[in-house]
Amino acid sequence: MPFGPDPAVVYPLPHYKNLVFLKNIITRPNIIVGDYTYYDDLEDPSNFEKNVLYHFEFLGDKLVIGRFCAIASGAKFIMNGANHEVRPISTFPFGIFGNGWEQVNEGVDLSKKYPFKGDTIIGNDVWIGHDATIMPGVKVGNGAIIAAGSLVTKDVPDYAVVGGNPARVIRMRYDEATIQRLNKLAWWDWNAEKITANVKLINGLDLDALENANR
Repeated sequence: MPFGPDPAVVYPLPHYKNLVFLKNIITRPNIIVGDYTYYDDLEDPSNFEKNVLYHFEFLGDKLVIGRFCAIASGAKFIMNGANHEVRPISTFPFGIFGNGWEQVNEGVDLSKKYPFKGDTIIGNDVWIGHDATIMPGVKVGNGAIIAAGSLVTKDVPDYAVVGGNPARVIRMRYDEATIQRLNKLAWWDWNAEKITANVKLINGLDLDALENANR
C-alpha cells in the first residue's frame, strides 16, 4: 500500500502541470517550504518565485512556509526589500542611484536605515486564497485560511479565517481549547505511514478519535 504521494515529485497530479509540490521548484535559498505544500497556478507554477517580490538576498529575510499548505494562483508575498524610510522628509531612496546621492548612506548602518520586519512565516496546513497578498514580516498561524484577494498586514492567529483589505479575522475555525489540542497533536509532523493510516480521521470531524490514534 502506498503512503501518499511522493513529496519529492514536482507534479503530484501527473496529468495536471499547473499544480506542483512547491519545495521541488524553489531556487532561492531564502525561500524554505515544507513537504506536501502545493502551489496551483492558472498559467505556470514557476510564477511562484516571481510573486515573492522585493526579495533581495543581501537583506537576509526569509519566506518560510510549513507543511501541507495550499497556495492558490496569484498569491503574493511582499518582502522587506519593498520598504522605504518613512521618517525623513522624503521617502525617495536617493542612495541607490549614486552619482553624488550615495552620500545619504555614508556612515549609516543600512540594516537599520530601512524598515525591517523580519522573516515571513507561514504555518502548517494553511490555505492561501487566490490573489491574496502577505506583507513583510507577517506570521500566519497553523490551520489559518486567507480569503481570496486579502491584503494581510499583521499576524494571523492559528486557525483563524481572515479576509479583506486590510485583512481582519472573520471568525475562528475552533475555540481556543480545541486549537491548543490541534497544535499539540501536530499531525502535519507525522510520518507518511502514520498520516496514511489516519487520513480519514485527519480529514474528518472527530478530534477525540484522532487523539486516540496518536496514543
